[in-house]
Amino acid sequence: MNDKILSLINEGKYFEARNEISNLNVVDAAQLFEEVEQKHILLVFRILPKDFSSEVFSYMSFDLQKHVIDSMTDEEAFKVLDDLYLDDAVDFLEEMPANVVKRILKNTDKDMRDLINQFLDYPADSAGSLMTIEYADLKKEMTVAQALQYIREIGIDKRTINTCFVMDQSRILEGRISLRRLILSDESAIIKDIMDTDGISVNTHDDQEDVAALFRKYDYYVMPVVDKENRLVGIITVDDVLDVIDREATEDIQRMAAMRPSETEYLKTGNWSLTKHRLPWLLVLMVSATFTGGIISRYESALQATIILTAFIPMLMDTGGNSGSQSSSLIIRGLALEQISTKDIFKVIGKEFVVGAYSGAILAAVNFLRIYFLEKVELSVAITVSVTLLITVILAKVVGGILPLLAKKLKMDPAVMAGPLITTIVDAVVLIIYFSLASLFIGI
Repeated sequence: MNDKILSLINEGKYFEARNEISNLNVVDAAQLFEEVEQKHILLVFRILPKDFSSEVFSYMSFDLQKHVIDSMTDEEAFKVLDDLYLDDAVDFLEEMPANVVKRILKNTDKDMRDLINQFLDYPADSAGSLMTIEYADLKKEMTVAQALQYIREIGIDKRTINTCFVMDQSRILEGRISLRRLILSDESAIIKDIMDTDGISVNTHDDQEDVAALFRKYDYYVMPVVDKENRLVGIITVDDVLDVIDREATEDIQRMAAMRPSETEYLKTGNWSLTKHRLPWLLVLMVSATFTGGIISRYESALQATIILTAFIPMLMDTGGNSGSQSSSLIIRGLALEQISTKDIFKVIGKEFVVGAYSGAILAAVNFLRIYFLEKVELSVAITVSVTLLITVILAKVVGGILPLLAKKLKMDPAVMAGPLITTIVDAVVLIIYFSLASLFIGI
């Protein structure tokens, strides 16, 4: 389908292409524009049906949105933004350069300009920056018949009408009611008698990651946002929360790989920018690795006396790093899903110690059989390596479980305490244990 539409565009058959694009899902249509040559983008976009083009615009990448807006007149740009839901418009403006924002805002009326500026003033990762004001609000004194009639009148412009929120005369949030309950209730019933009053709400300054956790915990599709006086000021819908979860997961993965988080797509990020995001942690880890070299240098005479010990250092360090990374990944994920909290630290230590003991004992036994019977190393060396392996796995499991919890306790991102950092710590400790046991069993 996309190839056919692109062919029509390249042949200049724009109105035929318009009809084909209009039959696509808006998400697919936005994706299609990524493949259209730049010289055709604005022309094709302009001839799309008005409501359809605005929806397509909201799903475009920010780079493509900027290209479209830059190519339009100020009036055209305002009309496109004016048709978006407010939260989508704010998301767009947050990413755009200041000159683009000024172009668009100068065409808006004062009330809309004040409203947009209010949204832009919320902290970037807060519930306030995530919410929209297009919600269905009801008064508790309404009858079901009045409520349904009101929804018919205003529902077309609302983000969702599946859940309506009930307020008093001062806009204090008092409850919620589903459209399903309204339809199934007697028309003479009063809203305050059938609404739910035990719903969860979030504050405008709550962190978006905490908001996402509440959606996951309560299986909500929409969440009301209130101010300090518990007045309803907006709602957050699940589609916006999915975007947050996606961004947070991406950020955690980048931190776990010892990189500074970036919101730009990989292929659209410059090489120097990628380097800057990766280099700081690489420098830190490289410098910290000198401790490992210092430990080896300290035991240089022991290594010269028993050269075979050197051959097992990579295996011990790799196994320790892998063991720690396994534990840290599970704990970080558990913290993200709120299955684990910082008060569970002693439970985590106990569990990781036992798992480490099981894993370490099996690995040590297999390793002993391999190097003693197959590689024919001396018994004292086989014992030294195997016992070190057992202790290493236990220690790495416990350290990998503790560090993310300590990071959480210190208000840091637990993902920082992931693979590379844990590996560096475990490597240094492994060598100390290894050479100490070698001194004990081999007498070096």
